[in-house]
Amino acid sequence: MDGTKPHLSVIVPVYNEEENLPGLGEELEGALRSLGRSYEVILVDDGSTDGSFAAMRELGRRPGFKSLRLGRNAGQTAALSAGINHASGEFIVMLDADRQNDPADIPRLLAKSEEGYDVVSGWRRDRKDPALTRVLPSRLANALISWITGVSLHDYGCTLKLYRARYLKSLRLYGEMHRFIPAFAGFLGARVAELPVNHRPRVLGASKYGLSRTFKVLLDLVTVKFMDSYMGKPIYLFGGSGLAMGALGAAMAAYTLYNKFHNHIFVKDQPLFQVSIFFALAGLQLLLLGLVAEILIRVYFDITDKRPYFIRETAGFD
Repeated sequence: MDGTKPHLSVIVPVYNEEENLPGLGEELEGALRSLGRSYEVILVDDGSTDGSFAAMRELGRRPGFKSLRLGRNAGQTAALSAGINHASGEFIVMLDADRQNDPADIPRLLAKSEEGYDVVSGWRRDRKDPALTRVLPSRLANALISWITGVSLHDYGCTLKLYRARYLKSLRLYGEMHRFIPAFAGFLGARVAELPVNHRPRVLGASKYGLSRTFKVLLDLVTVKFMDSYMGKPIYLFGGSGLAMGALGAAMAAYTLYNKFHNHIFVKDQPLFQVSIFFALAGLQLLLLGLVAEILIRVYFDITDKRPYFIRETAGFD
């Protein structure tokens, strides 16, 4: 590999996959060489406790293979984020280290991107995982994510995806947000396509995922929706909810007064009056919270010098 920037960067998060790495390296090298383009492979050790990093250093003997080692197990999102920050290719591909993703699909993803797509998402249509604990929850989660975000994909959970690098470089990933990267890119205006890919059963090592991940997805989805719809104007969410609760409280209070003067029912005999007071106070608190959020979001944009927009391309600039 020469010193020029590679055309393609491949990021592989690794956690206790010592047995799979030699075979993965061989498959990756074969698939990437067939492209006839420059590439780099960035392996990110997410605090493995086995011999994964030693195996990664051994893979470093292959042209274009590089390794990063995190100080502790920080999660897949952190590992991918580290890889993105160190990647220099025009396109970035991500795939798992367990060899269930097939590196032979990478040329197909790249070819699809040449049709004008900024994101090409792998779809494990014939998935080789347990149906009840993995496939069914995944399908339900994918349908929900597609509905909430408006970026429709069959398989958000498939790590094998290709991105135009500029859509990833502008993102700040944290928590467990890696599964929503296609949605974040879609929010920026990226053109998203989906491509069925080969999915293989795990042969070596043990799966690191469990059913509890489904509940994390649901919680993270709330954050994603907020970031899409209300990040720039949180007052619309908090203030709108506050005004709605205040109006509902006022309507309850008016009904209470109507009963007092028209039906001669004392206020103390109407529990609805206490409820109206609660709604009015809660509405006021939400309204004030919205104002505080507005101040904080402006401080955030000023301090980070972050723009509330994303430029896809330019013309006529140096």
